[in-house]
Amino acid sequence: MGLNDTPVSERIQIGFFGCTNAGKSSLINALTGQDVSVVSEKKGTTTDPVLKTMELGDLGPVAVIDTPGLDDDSDIGELRVKRSNEIFNRTDIAVIVIDAQDKSETSKEFLKDFIKRCESAGKPYVLAANKSEGIKEDITGFGREPVYVSAFEKTGLTELKKAIIAAGRDVKKRHEERLMVSDLINPGDTVVLVIPIDESAPKGRLILPQQQVIRDVLEAGGNAVCIKDTELKEYFERHPDWCDPSKDDITRPALVVTDSQVFKETDGIVPEHIPLTSFSIIMARYKGTLFPQVTGAKVIDTLEDGDTVLVAEGCTHHRHCEDIGTVKLPRLLAKYTGKKINIETSSGHGYPEDLSKYKLILHCGGCMLNEKEMQSRLMTAEEKKDPITNYGISIAYMNGILDRSIAPLPEIEDL
Repeated sequence: MGLNDTPVSERIQIGFFGCTNAGKSSLINALTGQDVSVVSEKKGTTTDPVLKTMELGDLGPVAVIDTPGLDDDSDIGELRVKRSNEIFNRTDIAVIVIDAQDKSETSKEFLKDFIKRCESAGKPYVLAANKSEGIKEDITGFGREPVYVSAFEKTGLTELKKAIIAAGRDVKKRHEERLMVSDLINPGDTVVLVIPIDESAPKGRLILPQQQVIRDVLEAGGNAVCIKDTELKEYFERHPDWCDPSKDDITRPALVVTDSQVFKETDGIVPEHIPLTSFSIIMARYKGTLFPQVTGAKVIDTLEDGDTVLVAEGCTHHRHCEDIGTVKLPRLLAKYTGKKINIETSSGHGYPEDLSKYKLILHCGGCMLNEKEMQSRLMTAEEKKDPITNYGISIAYMNGILDRSIAPLPEIEDL
């Protein structure tokens, strides 16, 4: 992936929801101009969410997601509806597709309940009355006027796009206001990024948070210096003046951002007067989950023998012998607490619905999950009174450097 590419997690997510056979898939195909989803007269054709990326007017890069029917009563319908609910949690804008030919009260009640769910969650939504060819009467009873479209005749698509763009204006604004490090530096400042290159590093590429921080530094007019953890000590030794806080050296780094796995080693090398944080902490700030995750880290001190901790990752990848989630973190946790703790894991978009068994949730930085999904997971944990923190914050806490690593962030005054 190049620095100019937009990953799915950074795109505004537009979910298409509705009852079975309402024409969601056909409408997405018509809207995108491609056969993204399989369509059929048979109910329940869409069994799993299908995603398509595209550009949509002022919203810019978006991800359009097709979902199974909300009223799927087939043999595996419950699982399909569960998948639709998972998509709901990561959706920024919901397009609720009404079958204009379906006059049943049952379908209408399903849709009205879903509209209430959107309103309760504060999720913007658009009503799209599909199969409206030949319809002479207005569709009422949903609280607002739908956009009349026909995937078959390809009519009303421009109006639907305009409605989606209008519904997403606040979402777009919120996305543009999110902060990584640009507000922490001035033009011309140097930011040192400590990036281990080992068996856990993807061959031939940088992971997403590293790319994002590099891009953010460049857009702020700063200089991004990428260095391996094994060369960091020598790098600072070549600049002895940086270690003297009394010397006004404009070449001194304004900020050091490290991979969490070498947090302790980096802390021992970078002088105290040079601000230090980690990619995971920056991601928590960027996703709007910093406050509760810092608080959640303190629960580590209360863990007892037999407690169960969930280690959750937002991506799926090949596990290696020194995997951070399944090996390094559990090992550090056992060493720090001195307790026999049960570790369970989850990965990708799959996430336990019942969190009651967990004393603590250790989550990755969530770079492959969009902001909505990360915040949904956070809200679910808060509702269940389950503390949650992330890899970098917990590693900093257990190494006694959390205060230092969040000090560069202005939000720290409120923590």
